[in-house]
Amino acid sequence: MRIKLVAIAVFLLTSFGVKAQDDLTSYLTLPPTLKKNANAVVRLSETIVNVKAVNDLEISQKRVVTVLNENGINKIGAVVWYDNNIRVKNAEVRIYDKYGKQIKKVRERDFEDVSAVDGGTMYSDSRVKYMDYTPIEYPFTAVFTSEVQTENTANLPSFNPVNYYVGIQKSRYKITYPLAFTLHKKELNLEKFGVIKDEKEGSLSYILEDVPGIKPEALSPSDAEIEPKVFFALNKFNYDGVTGEINNWEEFGSWMYHNLLTGRATVDAATKAKIESMVAGITSDREKAKIIYEFMQNKTRYISVQVGIGGFQPIPANEVDKVGYGDCKGLTNYMMALLQIAGVESYYTHVEAGNEIVGFYDDFASLAQGNHVILNIPNDGEDIWLECTSQKVPFGHIGDFTDDRNVLVITPEGGKIKHTKKYTTDENLQETTGSYTLDANGNINANVTIKTQGIQYDRRYYLADWSDVEKDKRYKKYFQTVNNVNIDEIKLENDKENITFTEKIKFNADAYGVITGDRMLFAPNAFNRSTSIPDRYRNRKFPLEIQRGYYDTDDYEIKLPAGFAIEAIPNNVTYDTKFGSYTFTITKKGDQTLQYQRTIKIKDGLYPKEDYKNYRKFIKKIVKYDSSKIVLVKK
Repeated sequence: MRIKLVAIAVFLLTSFGVKAQDDLTSYLTLPPTLKKNANAVVRLSETIVNVKAVNDLEISQKRVVTVLNENGINKIGAVVWYDNNIRVKNAEVRIYDKYGKQIKKVRERDFEDVSAVDGGTMYSDSRVKYMDYTPIEYPFTAVFTSEVQTENTANLPSFNPVNYYVGIQKSRYKITYPLAFTLHKKELNLEKFGVIKDEKEGSLSYILEDVPGIKPEALSPSDAEIEPKVFFALNKFNYDGVTGEINNWEEFGSWMYHNLLTGRATVDAATKAKIESMVAGITSDREKAKIIYEFMQNKTRYISVQVGIGGFQPIPANEVDKVGYGDCKGLTNYMMALLQIAGVESYYTHVEAGNEIVGFYDDFASLAQGNHVILNIPNDGEDIWLECTSQKVPFGHIGDFTDDRNVLVITPEGGKIKHTKKYTTDENLQETTGSYTLDANGNINANVTIKTQGIQYDRRYYLADWSDVEKDKRYKKYFQTVNNVNIDEIKLENDKENITFTEKIKFNADAYGVITGDRMLFAPNAFNRSTSIPDRYRNRKFPLEIQRGYYDTDDYEIKLPAGFAIEAIPNNVTYDTKFGSYTFTITKKGDQTLQYQRTIKIKDGLYPKEDYKNYRKFIKKIVKYDSSKIVLVKK
């Protein structure tokens, strides 16, 4: 009998252990290693993509997410996007406490249902359903299931399992499709994460398991260069009733040109006559384009419009001409129509826009790439790129939203991959000149001029449109190394011809020089001091990438207070590294006048993770040198 009881006890314990391990809704079964650097852990993410026909796609999803704290609640992913072409078949969330006991059920009818666009969009049929849940306590587990059906097969969901501060217990993606189709794919960083792939005729699946949370690191490459991802595209697809067959960018561009753009770049006779009159007698295509671009900027404004062929087809140019507004597609198409009148060649261009540089993959064609449209003007071997959504951007200038990346240029012959302008380190220039006077109490009166070009211009020119109050706050913050700043005068000039922005500021402040007994201490660099040091990592995971270099030059005249002499002055510095260089000099121009000169050049580039420590050391020294003090003593 005792043997039987022991056997039963072992059986029960073993059974309980197996059940506990399989119970993903219980926090108690969560592997401890997955909680490292995690606000939430995805216990299971399963996406099933079933392509039944060229116009029939079903997507089902199940996500089991254990939320560890309030920062992890947005990782549940209980969101369903839909529009007139996407039908939500079901959506549900079940909430479990830390022990795996169900405490709440949220049905589809209980989801919030709102427009999926912001106030900048005039009209769109895109909507989103999402769960709005306030937990009683942490941790808890949410099980989200959904299923949608659509006739659109052009945009297939990607396999994108990893997010920062999220552990992954298991993530699985499977896609099935008819054998008559070809499935194109772009795989990124799979081996680094041990992703398992299973590929058969008509089906493809990926599994990722046991990945602890990942912390973001300063100055690391874009997510696309780090995280495991797979993008998919069918060679045959349906897009809002328009079918296509593409295998490369040339075919994609041809399909788009002939199906979405042809016949939409015309305006009425009155506008045509006006454009012809404006460029009469001008022989330079560049000058014609510049005149027409400024006309377009003054006539139109940007409003997002996300309808019509899935938001891919531009509003006809004649409609934009009448109403005076459009989105990036409509305004670019309108500009192209006006240039056609003047005989200037230009092309509608898709770009993946954003401050982080991410370009089109030249070996993988899909509609999923690209979130913005700009205009390309070939000009004697040098491309001109036009941002058509802004009334302020100078002709031919593109900023960090669209610079230095592969884009898709749509031509009648097909799509062509080109690369937008990459600004050199020297082109991203900031020149700061000025002077300041110290009085015997350490107070400062300053007059400074800042000129910027390239990407540094792009981050300044919009200041001209700020209110006086906003400008005052801005420059008090900008000169933050000077306490108690009072702004006396601000003059801003946007030179669109030379693409140079000039800021002239006069200010005063109390106690810039610190008085201790008979001595006064102050930092000669009063206008452009580096104060930020990159984060330190004991065990850095990712490479170092500086996406955009820059070049700062500073030249200030310093008037010292009467009755004081120089007791100590910093030595001149020259510091060169693989990442850039730094110099400063202080020159005596007389008993009471000094000239401070400084340069800092940071080069763009991709470096191994082992170099990060030396880069941080470089910046740390710059911060130290910029804070160097001059010591004055009373005579």
